[in-house]
Amino acid sequence: MNIATAPAAASAAIAHPAATPRAAAPDQVQLTAEHLRRLDMPGPRYTSYPTADRFVEAFGDEAYRRALRQRAQGAVVGGVLPLSLYVHVPFCESVCYYCACNKIITRHHEKAASYLDLLEQEVALHVAEIGRGQPVTQLHLGGGSPTFLSDDELARLMDTLRHAFRLAPAAEISIEVDPRTADRQRLQHLRGLGFNRISFGVQDFDPAVQAAVHRVQPLALVQDLVAQARALGFTSINADLIYGLPRQTAASFRRTIAQMADLRPDRIALYAYAHLPERFKPQRRIHAGELPAPQERVQMLGDALAGFTAQGYTYIGMDHFALPQDALAVARRQGRLHRNFQGYSTQPECDLIGLGVSSIGRIGATYSQNAKTLAEYQDTLSQGRFPVVRGLALSRDDVVRRAIIMALMCQGRVDYESIELAHLLDMRQAFAPELERLRELADWGMVEVSDSEIQVTPLGWYFVRAVAMVFDRHLQADQTRARFSRII
Repeated sequence: MNIATAPAAASAAIAHPAATPRAAAPDQVQLTAEHLRRLDMPGPRYTSYPTADRFVEAFGDEAYRRALRQRAQGAVVGGVLPLSLYVHVPFCESVCYYCACNKIITRHHEKAASYLDLLEQEVALHVAEIGRGQPVTQLHLGGGSPTFLSDDELARLMDTLRHAFRLAPAAEISIEVDPRTADRQRLQHLRGLGFNRISFGVQDFDPAVQAAVHRVQPLALVQDLVAQARALGFTSINADLIYGLPRQTAASFRRTIAQMADLRPDRIALYAYAHLPERFKPQRRIHAGELPAPQERVQMLGDALAGFTAQGYTYIGMDHFALPQDALAVARRQGRLHRNFQGYSTQPECDLIGLGVSSIGRIGATYSQNAKTLAEYQDTLSQGRFPVVRGLALSRDDVVRRAIIMALMCQGRVDYESIELAHLLDMRQAFAPELERLRELADWGMVEVSDSEIQVTPLGWYFVRAVAMVFDRHLQADQTRARFSRII
């Protein structure tokens, strides 16, 4: 049984040059019921490898300090990676039922000022270890809702960061915006603070779906904000969509796709809703019976691929689309695409300092995560310690597998020679079991495996997470996947 629209959608989505997986004619790309049965499984999104569920509590303040000191020592001899910053603002005025982010629901805006005090303490700890004025090429404010902060509070936060770090002239400075918390005056203020990239959380334009997930925001509101952001000169405007939400149908989501295409944001992030009510309490308010069936979810994905590519968007991969002139699409064509905790990125491999409750960072060959509760975050900082409560120091095996998985996720291709030269190993010998496991995917037309490379096919690009999972040693060891979202 073929899934309607999937063949045309896949070929339209992936017919792009160079770094993208090779294109195929529509009749060559077919999703069947067997593909869905075997491959519509939970799996990591691979914003990192190893994934965050592998972090351990043994990695804390001291381990993080060592990593920062090693970075500082590297800066002296010229071997330091570029630096990126992520700041997590956890507050939201109301809960969105689908949300799996770390957030604090409150209408008490006075809490923001004390949170900024804590962020300033955490920034000061970093300055003490790596020095003031470290150059930053990328800064992102996420949440929660960063626009929960007032204009003055946002200005205070940016002053803190600029005093501690040196934002490069061409730095990407981005912020997530809840459309319900913004107007032209606020967008103008953000632009004045130096933000050049903005992301609007849309999810769906259908009123019934919005009501079901407790996030009502009229289409006209988003249209107005996008137009204003464009007029104010934001370099890139992103909008988020989610498919698989309650009360969504293939027909209603096609309308949302068309409405989004008419808005013409520079980038579109398209995510599959992961219904995990046992992990995320707000999702318990969603009625499972109102969720679309798996085949309808696939229809939505196929319609999105077909609809956005027909409107001139480049399919970046897995969860992103971009207009051809956008930096993300340019990086994709040139094979410079990377993936980090925010998804696909144009930034080269870099260190990441995560600030705020639950933030995740990467310094050298380590990952770290801050305390997930405000009370623990505050208590740790009050003791003069970094609020890192878990993390991981990567082994040599982790580093090699990360390189392979990221090559698959970003370029759809692994060149054996580049892996062998970079990591001093024999790819076919070191990964013989994994290459053997790829045979089944190759038999289904998902990958092509030769003596020199692994190439994801147009069909395989639908399931690129499944291809990457073959090289995930931790996942293969325990087969525990229920904590992840479904691949499609």
